[in-house]
Amino acid sequence: MRPSWPVRATGTDLAASYRELGLWDDTTLPSALATHLAGRADLPFRIWSSGQAYSGTIGDVAAAARRLAGALAARGVGSGDVVAFQLPNWVEAAVTFWGAALAGAVLVPIVHIYGPKEVGYVLEHSGARVLVTADRFGHLDYLAPLGDHRRRCPQLELVAVVSSGTGTERLPDASLPFRELLDAAAVEGPAAVDPDQVAVIGFTSGTTADPKGVMHSHRSLLAELRQLVQMQAPSGGRPRLMGSPVCHATGMLGGLLMPVVHGEPLHLIDRWDPGAVLSALVEGDLTAAGGATYFLTSLLDAADFGPEHLARITHVTLGGAPIPAAVADRAHGLGISLARAYGSTEHPSISGGRHDDPVDKRLHTDGRPMPAVEVRIVGTGGRSLPSGHPGEIHSRGPDLFVGYTDPKLTDGATDAAGWYATGDVGVLDDEGYLTITDRLNDVIIRGGENVSAAEVEELLARMPGVAEVAVVAAPDRRLGEHACAFLRVLPDRAPPELEAVRRHLAGAGLARQKWPEELRVVDDFQRTASGKVKKFVLRDQLRRAEPFPPDLSRSED
Repeated sequence: MRPSWPVRATGTDLAASYRELGLWDDTTLPSALATHLAGRADLPFRIWSSGQAYSGTIGDVAAAARRLAGALAARGVGSGDVVAFQLPNWVEAAVTFWGAALAGAVLVPIVHIYGPKEVGYVLEHSGARVLVTADRFGHLDYLAPLGDHRRRCPQLELVAVVSSGTGTERLPDASLPFRELLDAAAVEGPAAVDPDQVAVIGFTSGTTADPKGVMHSHRSLLAELRQLVQMQAPSGGRPRLMGSPVCHATGMLGGLLMPVVHGEPLHLIDRWDPGAVLSALVEGDLTAAGGATYFLTSLLDAADFGPEHLARITHVTLGGAPIPAAVADRAHGLGISLARAYGSTEHPSISGGRHDDPVDKRLHTDGRPMPAVEVRIVGTGGRSLPSGHPGEIHSRGPDLFVGYTDPKLTDGATDAAGWYATGDVGVLDDEGYLTITDRLNDVIIRGGENVSAAEVEELLARMPGVAEVAVVAAPDRRLGEHACAFLRVLPDRAPPELEAVRRHLAGAGLARQKWPEELRVVDDFQRTASGKVKKFVLRDQLRRAEPFPPDLSRSED
């Protein structure tokens, strides 16, 4: 049975205005891809990788995608069926995304570093019929938990495995090699689907312990692409190298869709090793695509960063994680034109700076609202605040998501007029520039990836000797933020060391990037009248960089 989710309706007046501006029409993701892929067939497609390198053309990969679409159609997978995939930035990820889209399926990308806990939840709550996965990537073994996933998700009919080439090919029962799907006859044209229906579901960690399924329709996804085409940073004529995972919203949009729509060669790298990235920039005469702060700072901090690399990083747009003023000023001092952008999986592009904006606005604000996007700052009681007054950011626009897979979450985050309550705090200036000042949502944004504090807390609370735990965001020069765990231990129990905490979370199946990188032990917490921990006090301690307790300081990965 195909899953059915209630989709948030857009008001008639708003829909008409989006159509008038050319941001909405009846184009769907399958039809748009079919058109653009045919027109970009001769452009290069390259995967930069130590083990899964690929060099071909967009036409070569598109042909494989059409064969995959044929294989899915032959198995009865089509409009409304869910195809999930967990792959690094390999060519098979593009084949799967494009092919499943051409077949009319609902796409569920799963970030390649998610652990078995997150993957099992996503498969169950998306109703996925198909999963495409690798056998392994680095230390990650994707096949070991497949038996548990199948028992938990009886609707999962087909598992296709991409070989990493790192050893003897392993195939769990009832699975098949991905390459066998490419033996099918290619589809002749894109599947017909309703543009108002769900095209992609991105599962993102937030304030809840489990990931939230964020649904985008064909209209909202294509509106986002049209906005990005208008706002894309100059590249100096060089192709962009995308390092953000294509199973994350940033990598999906910037790596698999934007080059095809914009008519640029497609370059992906499967592991963000700064030295390898710098070599690729020179060898391929590339520029670095934007993304989270870390994607820039890691290059600038690399030992072999030099003038030949700086000459290829002329314009960068950063978003998806806090951007310290020191980073923006440093980039500007090196002659890099840096602009900031703000959005989320729910509303990918709320605001963005332009590279012809005044320098101070580019470096120290998050830009103006994007075309057709509205922003209001809301205070207590839901009243709108004037410029210069901080409050919660509410947004609406043509690229706003159509709801969560859990309707209760949708009701709590949106209203009948189409406004989305972001949970972030910001301020608009008199010229309409938005600056993010804080977050209401209890989430850590580590290198552009959302880490749910509640999810980590739930698992740490089960650790022997732990009486209470609070996890908050700590400033991080490289990643923007990392998780810091404050623990209150039971009387007469020795506090655990950081490595013991990490072993506990690894045993629980939590992805490595969510593990705390800092640990502090407290006798008790400051609390509100209702007994809640005052997390803002903990964040303030970290911002002031109060001394770490001896032997409990941060341990690097």
